[in-house]
Amino acid sequence: MKSIGHFTFHEITDQTDAWGEALEIVGSQREKIYQLKRSPAERVVFTGCGSSYYLSLSAAALYQELTGEPASAIPGGELLLNPQVALTRQKTTLVAISRSGTTTETIKAVEGFKAAGLGQVVVITNYESPLSEMGDLRVVIPAGQEESVAQTRSFASMYVAAGAYCALSAGRDDLLHAMAGLPAAGGRLLQQFAALAKNTGEDLHYDRFYFLGSGIRYGLACEVNLKMKEMTLTHSEPFHFLEFRHGPMSMVTETAVIVGMLSEQNLQHERKVLNEMRAMGGRILALAETGAEVSFESGIPESARGVLYLPVLQLMAYYRSLAKGLDPDRPNNLEAVVKLEL
Repeated sequence: MKSIGHFTFHEITDQTDAWGEALEIVGSQREKIYQLKRSPAERVVFTGCGSSYYLSLSAAALYQELTGEPASAIPGGELLLNPQVALTRQKTTLVAISRSGTTTETIKAVEGFKAAGLGQVVVITNYESPLSEMGDLRVVIPAGQEESVAQTRSFASMYVAAGAYCALSAGRDDLLHAMAGLPAAGGRLLQQFAALAKNTGEDLHYDRFYFLGSGIRYGLACEVNLKMKEMTLTHSEPFHFLEFRHGPMSMVTETAVIVGMLSEQNLQHERKVLNEMRAMGGRILALAETGAEVSFESGIPESARGVLYLPVLQLMAYYRSLAKGLDPDRPNNLEAVVKLEL
């Protein structure tokens, strides 16, 4: 008989194998990605639902940062119900992201996009599925498949794939090469900071968590916030760093944990926010390449190492779930796939 949380624990702790597979699969599609870029679109739209939408937020920001071309993220449901707001007649590349490839809104949105003849479709998923069959470019990562409802390994594997796609779309083979170091770096983090994740997650003195991330990290802040909500039923919210000052910081007390996903470019400003929250009594947990409670020490360029923010925070939510007597494998009121009658 499997113990409570068995699947989630193993999906978090062995996820780096799926990162490696994601890199191999995207690398094998190099020529198709180059061919897609030879008939360039006027804009790129990333879409998904739930975790996949948050992934889209980070991927769109990364795509625009690396290529200098317009990119945005739109929830699958909005793309389906309000296409007149979400899309124009511009030639568009649609990047559809879904763990299962069977999410109703995403499938219907892609069907509508293709019927309108607006451009080509890139699909990133973990399963051969109805969605994957609709892709002009298909990235299917079986190693990211999961038994649990809440996405951990699947999200990270698809995020690595999206990052590799963005790098190749920008002609940055150097970044793809650097990303080969991610699995080893992720494995080190899981070993080195497992105790920190456990101790913080199990401390039920804390009753609220705020995840701060800006630029390409904001979508990741949204995702780890969702993990805290799903697995632990704890008050949790994501914010851009400077936005946190504009009202939300009124919620900071000695029972609040403020998690900061620090960047290199804006480190001075982001640390100042964290220092202010510490002075208000909040518990600060910072993640960065160096000089933080969780230091990556990866040597990988900032635009290529985003996935390293995830494992320790996923593990923290896992341990909090157990401490509250919950089952992280089966979060309250949730199913792994949302299917609607539309």
